[in-house]
Amino acid sequence: MQYTVSAPTAPLHAAIQLPASKSISNRALILHVLAHGSLTPCNLSDCDDTRVMIRALDGNPEHIDILAAGTAMRFLTAYLSVTPGKRIITGTQRMQQRPIRILVDALRELGAQIEYVGNEGFPPLHITGKELKGEEISLAGNVSSQYISALLMIGAVLPKGLRLHLTGDIVSRPYINLTLQLMRDFGGRAEWTSDSSITVYPGGYRDVSFTVESDWSAASYWYQILALSDISNETKKAKSDKEEEEREWKFVSEVELLGLFPRSYQGDSRGAEVFSRLGVRTEYTDRGVRLTRMGTPVARLVEDMVDIPDLAQTFVVTCCLMNIPFRFTGLQSLKIKETDRITALITELHKLGYVVRSEQDSILLWNGERCPAEAAPVIATYEDHRMAMAFAPACLVLPQVQIDEPQVVSKSYPGYWEDLREAGFKII
Repeated sequence: MQYTVSAPTAPLHAAIQLPASKSISNRALILHVLAHGSLTPCNLSDCDDTRVMIRALDGNPEHIDILAAGTAMRFLTAYLSVTPGKRIITGTQRMQQRPIRILVDALRELGAQIEYVGNEGFPPLHITGKELKGEEISLAGNVSSQYISALLMIGAVLPKGLRLHLTGDIVSRPYINLTLQLMRDFGGRAEWTSDSSITVYPGGYRDVSFTVESDWSAASYWYQILALSDISNETKKAKSDKEEEEREWKFVSEVELLGLFPRSYQGDSRGAEVFSRLGVRTEYTDRGVRLTRMGTPVARLVEDMVDIPDLAQTFVVTCCLMNIPFRFTGLQSLKIKETDRITALITELHKLGYVVRSEQDSILLWNGERCPAEAAPVIATYEDHRMAMAFAPACLVLPQVQIDEPQVVSKSYPGYWEDLREAGFKII
């Protein structure tokens, strides 16, 4: 299936109820079951990743298929290791190519009984849950924060708690802090005891009432739309004699995003500050945030994205379409996401006429280099929800954009296409 997406023909003015945060939802679910709670967290995400998590935790099935949900694979591997019973956990073909050895080795060091069903170092896994006697491990600080979060969350139910030492550079501190804050919300006790060590005290969790906030990662696509709307307006103005009408279009476009908090637990909330440099103003309201255009964007954007890697696709596509050269570092985790996002971005932007380069498997940069664009490019999504959502707003600059396999957005933002329609985009 393919979607052809075209820009609105009227001023953009919308109030969007964003999906709940997948990151918070999946952590809250694990903490809820570790607390043996009866108060199910409210406003859980309705995305694929959270659905498979709920299904896996419902009745403790012996065979668990988490499909393409990387978060669920990491969190459930740790949870099942401390939960009595024997289970096999697997996923899609791509999931079976995503490494998990680092987490498995750490859990085995704590005493977990985990076996590889197929290829060594990759899912599927056969897990025999039991009480883990270990209490102290070391882990490289530059690994996926989901490995670290998975270990931290089970630390509170270990007999002696957990002391976790992170070596080298710690690349995902905001996601680690998100996990620690949620653990505290559920009655756990955990703290940084040095710049590189975390202590989780034994004692488990409490059954508490908890409501999940909206997703700042999903918000990034609406920030992108506001940033690109100015390009769209200037193009329309140049092609139209109705100058006053087009000037009106330029100044009334705004989007309100509901359910976002100014003091969010989510690291991706930093995207608002980065987008301010691309000309998008954030105003907090009693319902969320209101986005409008402001000022002149920077001439070049240089950013370390080690703490916001899920926003990389959004910013790479946005900067190319705004003709803003960039250099983004700290992207080493993109190689092992739903797809190799570095290669995917370079390939798909080449179709649109942009020559983006990578360095050291962790840097993406563009200095304005162009190439002939394809006459009718179709954006491949690689089973990656963020590829679809980051490229769809390109229709604000291009005549239209075609997205292959658009249903992949269900992984984190099932209502994305409907929200675009409500905002005036045409989708066929």
